[in-house]
Amino acid sequence: MTDSGKLSAHLESPVILDGALATYLETLGADISGALWSADILLQNPSLIKQTHLDYYRAGAQVAITASYQASLAGLSRHLKLSDEQGKDVVKKSVQLAQEARDEYLQESGQENNLLWIAGSVGPYGAFLADGSEYRGDYVLSKDAMKAFHRGRIQALVDAGVDVLACETIPSLQETEALLELLTQEFTNEEACFTFTLKDGEHIADGTPLEQIATLFNDKQKVIALGFNCTPDDVGLEALRALKPLQEGKGWKMIVYPNSGEQWNAAAREWEGKRTEGGLLASKTRQWAEAGAVLVGGCCRTTPEDITVMRDVLQPKK
Repeated sequence: MTDSGKLSAHLESPVILDGALATYLETLGADISGALWSADILLQNPSLIKQTHLDYYRAGAQVAITASYQASLAGLSRHLKLSDEQGKDVVKKSVQLAQEARDEYLQESGQENNLLWIAGSVGPYGAFLADGSEYRGDYVLSKDAMKAFHRGRIQALVDAGVDVLACETIPSLQETEALLELLTQEFTNEEACFTFTLKDGEHIADGTPLEQIATLFNDKQKVIALGFNCTPDDVGLEALRALKPLQEGKGWKMIVYPNSGEQWNAAAREWEGKRTEGGLLASKTRQWAEAGAVLVGGCCRTTPEDITVMRDVLQPKK
């Protein structure tokens, strides 16, 4: 990809991300109750993954995030007994499906290819543990072990041709440092976004202050955006406002893709509360943009309809 086609070259105005993958797949009839969530659908019903990406592109998304969040090589080995090479093929499949959806959308819409991107999802170690620790960051692993966990999936995503890496739902300082070492030492040509889960509006999930996290990225030119995902929208807004002063003079932009407004009840295994949608979602989207977010989308329980609302706010038709 030429420099002019890279996502980083298009961040002077808002860019729309997609919305939920796993929870939207449920609405299409997929069973995501297994330990691998949407990654299982890559093998069982890949056409639903492609349909999801296509629906989001049609809704106004410019960035599709691959179904590789839960597709760590360790997870694929544990749950499906796949070898590392077989696991890498599954990860590459997640990219291929997004590419096919993009190609189909480009053909039907006539839109320019350099305005649609594919982000390779790199989920945290906590997602592999499947115990909710991606919202706490309380797991302890050596830096070398953490890098080994992430290395194979990142390599597969890069080999498959993603436009940018999405290191997402990251809960801890330790995991951030491990991922940064991988990117700066082994994957030096790849652009990346980092999004964190939050303890509150001033700390990521493990309690590390945002100021300390932001400092890690001062000289990391290939990290094009920092922000938050899989968080309540109001907490995400508070954190954006806290992050904004730390952005001054830095090369990275701000990114946010919060949940729908509903809360997950782990004991009852169901979503509770009211969705943020329609006019309220439009208002909150304006607030995220006013707080400095350039890349905006949705996480759990958001839908293509929500992405259209965001698109209409941030990219109104002239």
